[in-house]
Amino acid sequence: MSVELDVFVVNTTIMDEEVYQLWLDGYTVNDAVKVRMEGGVWEGCEASAEVLHSDTMDQYRTFQMCERLLHSPVKLANQLLFQIPPHRQAMLIERYYAFDSVFVREVLGKKLSKGTKKDLDDVSAKTGVTLKSCRRQFDNFKRVFKVVEELKGPLVENIRQHFFLSDKLARDYAAIVFFANNRFETGKKKLHYLTFQDFAFCAGQLISNWTVGALDNMVEDMDVDLEKEFLQDLKELKILITDRDLLDQHKSLVCTALRGKTKAFNEMEANFKNLSRGLVNIAAKLTNTKEVRDFFIDLVEKFIEPCWSDKWTAGDMRLYLTHYTNSAHVLDTFKHQVVWDRYMGVIKSCILKMYHD
Repeated sequence: MSVELDVFVVNTTIMDEEVYQLWLDGYTVNDAVKVRMEGGVWEGCEASAEVLHSDTMDQYRTFQMCERLLHSPVKLANQLLFQIPPHRQAMLIERYYAFDSVFVREVLGKKLSKGTKKDLDDVSAKTGVTLKSCRRQFDNFKRVFKVVEELKGPLVENIRQHFFLSDKLARDYAAIVFFANNRFETGKKKLHYLTFQDFAFCAGQLISNWTVGALDNMVEDMDVDLEKEFLQDLKELKILITDRDLLDQHKSLVCTALRGKTKAFNEMEANFKNLSRGLVNIAAKLTNTKEVRDFFIDLVEKFIEPCWSDKWTAGDMRLYLTHYTNSAHVLDTFKHQVVWDRYMGVIKSCILKMYHD
């Protein structure tokens, strides 16, 4: 009885980047072979479909054996089983931890739990990302979260050091971890227009300015949790809307600075008090966990939507927020400028990113 064996004897481990991507994308071996043949990968060669299938199968086996090492990239760097040059290791890690924007947008802010994982069938059907790829990406999010959530030091740097990711990808993972920890609502219909990168930008602003780590970069959970003392201090800003004299003075200063500089001036003047109440009330309620979760929906409902209705341009928005923030410094009886600047710096950046005119 004869037995046929396919044997590849090599020194440096052969890894075709196209086949690796097909494996990551959840293609079966047969489907991957079809893609390779349709792409004309071996045109001009005498290799048969059987050889191409054998090559694809062999590479899939290699990737599957490497996968446990990719779960902890430091192990990949120190192992001796596979002869993989450093630049190829970097490629394997970066691509393994890469994710589809449409997928992460569906799970952003949700708890990284078994319950969410059970819903991945629906996410796969909705996004067109294969279920296998959805599970890999979700498991990666969860793995990174578990490793870094209790570490001291900057979140982005911790992710880079433990998972050997590029700065851009590490920052994206920091946003995912931050959103999962604080459970920000991102799935409401009014937020559907926002992309993952819109949210990732805002996460970067929040991490850099509102967490404990914004002041002390070696505190426990520094870049994951919002600073409670700062959130408590935000309640002091309510004087800007509860003190009628201050509210009138603030309006007068802002309107004086804006007059003649924008076509939307009349609307800005008419809606000043409602818009100011919206922003200040968001600040005052952030000590409540639910209000933190609703942070983005509140920005849209209480500030962005009214401005859309009045047809403000992005330039109008920037001009208004600049003068709205700076004018508070001129108010004689307002004594909370440091907290105000820390709050409005983030609010201005996030609104400008979220305001698609």
